[in-house]
Amino acid sequence: MDEVAVPDWNDADLQAICKHMSILAFDLDNTLARSKRPMSEAMAERIAKLTHLVNIAVVTGGKMALVESQVLAMLANKDVRYEALHVMPTSGARYYRWIDGDWRCIYAHNLTDEQRQRATESLERHAREQGIWEEHPWGDRIEDRGSQITFSALGQQAPSHAKEVWDPGNVKKAKLVASVAPDIPDLTVRSGGFTSVDISLSGVDKAYAVRALAEQTHTSVASIAFVGDRMDPGGNDYPAALAGAMALRVQGPEDTLTLCDELISWCSAIR
Repeated sequence: MDEVAVPDWNDADLQAICKHMSILAFDLDNTLARSKRPMSEAMAERIAKLTHLVNIAVVTGGKMALVESQVLAMLANKDVRYEALHVMPTSGARYYRWIDGDWRCIYAHNLTDEQRQRATESLERHAREQGIWEEHPWGDRIEDRGSQITFSALGQQAPSHAKEVWDPGNVKKAKLVASVAPDIPDLTVRSGGFTSVDISLSGVDKAYAVRALAEQTHTSVASIAFVGDRMDPGGNDYPAALAGAMALRVQGPEDTLTLCDELISWCSAIR
């Protein structure tokens, strides 16, 4: 598939996006919040306001428990229109909606036990061979998320500052992906966050997520705006842009706050 340009956003772009979007989707780690940390009170206030203006989706490689601790817990005391929220953990392999006062799983595409075993064995073997099997990690190196296996080189609980400097050029992750992929040709192996490699069913990435979201909500991918910090080719948010979503690149949660303020202003004026 041809590459697509993801320009830096400006007022004209945001005005046009607010006129046409039906869903505003956000990546989680380093977009709404720092890795494994709850989003800020300020971010929770913006997301709550946005639910009254447009449907909001959270699309993340993490599992539902992380969305609950990083996002939903922070919205608990806010004025939220929960019916407008769409939660898609493990890159869209699962989909949750708020129904009758609780979060209901609409679908889940889980790996088989045999697929999990092959993925885990291949990740550990190649990580050891390549010298990236950390002897003293911050938490588990490999996590079974049901619909996704995730390798985190420094451990699941590694601090953000350590993750950000581990592989800035994505060389280590790319090498691991290239080594593991031939071992499990029936699955998709891709670069995740700063230190992670994700394995899921074939074709399940953020392109799949926005297509599934469009299908579930009876809208078009072109009417979905997707906000993410890894919107360059090879980044785990970039497939959403390739799928045809309106892509908005941010540099981190502080940048996302500014973007949310702009979107709230434009959407309030237009809608």
